[in-house]
Amino acid sequence: MKTFIIISLVVFFILLATQVAISYTTENKTEQQQYRIISSEGAFEIRYYPEAVLASVSMNGSYGSSTGSGFQQLAGYIFGGNETEQKIAMTAPVRMQQNENNFQMSFVMPADIPMDSLPEPLNPGVAIHQSQPVYTASITFGGYTNEKIIGQMQDKLSEILAEKDIRHTGNFEVLGYNPPYQVVNRRNEVIVELVGYSE
Repeated sequence: MKTFIIISLVVFFILLATQVAISYTTENKTEQQQYRIISSEGAFEIRYYPEAVLASVSMNGSYGSSTGSGFQQLAGYIFGGNETEQKIAMTAPVRMQQNENNFQMSFVMPADIPMDSLPEPLNPGVAIHQSQPVYTASITFGGYTNEKIIGQMQDKLSEILAEKDIRHTGNFEVLGYNPPYQVVNRRNEVIVELVGYSE
């Protein structure tokens, strides 16, 4: 029995060390979309996002039923599913937005690749477009996400903004920074564009 416990503990710590290494490697090697922090209070931030180039897919469905398909389509594009078979580096975060029955997922393209240099997708459902500069409010949380947790975070962010009398569009996005196999140190955010905000 003691031998089993010792072996179990050794395996546990090996797995934990592996996850910490994965977390460190992912965070330090994956390009992240740039933004500037305007103000910060714990998990809550107001940010400025400059324009960025995105590859996006839109589907009819919910967050739970569409994430796998959306990710597969976008991954297909950056892994060579384009007219020049070009490989494009994965960045973070993956951006997701749910509006009624429409779900949209976006990959942010690397900052050093201009929009007119990106190859055309072979999948007609993948759209390449440029976002506009925006001010946003965000709230950060860990773990794995689902529709219930996302709804709770949206409500929490809405409450904070109401208390501060800051207007927003109500079009929330979920940002995911980690691959599915990363268990520890996961980072997720709910963000929303602000209305009439200025520094």
